Amino acid sequence: MKQLIILVITFIISLFIVKIIKGKYDLAFSARIAMSVMLLFTALGHFMFADSMAMMVPDFISFKKEIVYLTAIIEIMAALGLHISQIRPLTAWLLILFFILLLPANIKASIEQINYQKGTYDGNGLMYLWFRIPLQILFIVWVYLCSLKV
Repeated sequence: MKQLIILVITFIISLFIVKIIKGKYDLAFSARIAMSVMLLFTALGHFMFADSMAMMVPDFISFKKEIVYLTAIIEIMAALGLHISQIRPLTAWLLILFFILLLPANIKASIEQINYQKGTYDGNGLMYLWFRIPLQILFIVWVYLCSLKV
């Protein structure tokens, strides 16, 4: 839920700031700014809650904590790559793939009721998926529209 709030609020603020600076609205640019801010926010969470988030990594994968750190670095690089025109399409496609690959971790967290901030098993459970799956789809569509469809 926090990611969605950050995405939408940043998008709205960005729209108005871009309008003031450029004299016109730039929806795609504002959307990329919002996605970048959201990615930086989630990357921060990966560093702050690495041990707890490692619980979300599927059991067949080794080096769980390192994977959490790697995903944080990927998010930071994607946040930057969305603003470099030469690599924006590649960044967007890789980010879309990244969002798809994260889905198993979110499913595992939901089934096992993992609370990624506390590192406990008292999370929201399956109800979480009813929000998280549409949110992942929104992220994918958002990146596609603001980085590839422009």
